[in-house]
Amino acid sequence: MNTIECINTRRSIRKFTEEPVSHDTVQKIVEAASMAPSWKNTQITRYTVIESKELKEKIAAEATNPFNAGHINSAAAVVAVSVVKNRCGYERDGSFSTVKEDSWQMFDAGVASQTFCLAAHEYGVGSVIMGIFDYDKVAEMIELPETQEMVALVAIGYGAEKPEAPKRKTVEDLLTYK
Repeated sequence: MNTIECINTRRSIRKFTEEPVSHDTVQKIVEAASMAPSWKNTQITRYTVIESKELKEKIAAEATNPFNAGHINSAAAVVAVSVVKNRCGYERDGSFSTVKEDSWQMFDAGVASQTFCLAAHEYGVGSVIMGIFDYDKVAEMIELPETQEMVALVAIGYGAEKPEAPKRKTVEDLLTYK
């Protein structure tokens, strides 16, 4: 599929089949996501794949809301997206490069997460990015190194649904020339 087709047909998938996603496929997805641009090529985004049914159930029960718990429990895996702290937005002397300070790490993680989801779609894997959860609790549950910070959870698997595209704003609403 070409890039525009991939962008136009990718949807957030919230219901999954029981078929597991192979490690080879996940590695290909992460390899593609590694090509996402980042602040001064710092490449701070990291992925922890949670396949354990018990750990997924624990995260669903103890660290998120009932809506996201359903997605987590039905997914073949949940990917904990994290970033390496104190690298993005900084100069070598430790000062910030812009007034955005270290918030660039969220931008980089967002770009990487979207690239991850587009690559997953290319390989036939559905995904949904989730941000409503207890970040500290999930970090503790997956034993995330203290040098990293949780950013998002991405449920992945083979879709058991094919949602329609939601209505989008027009280009006229989104675009301004000066």
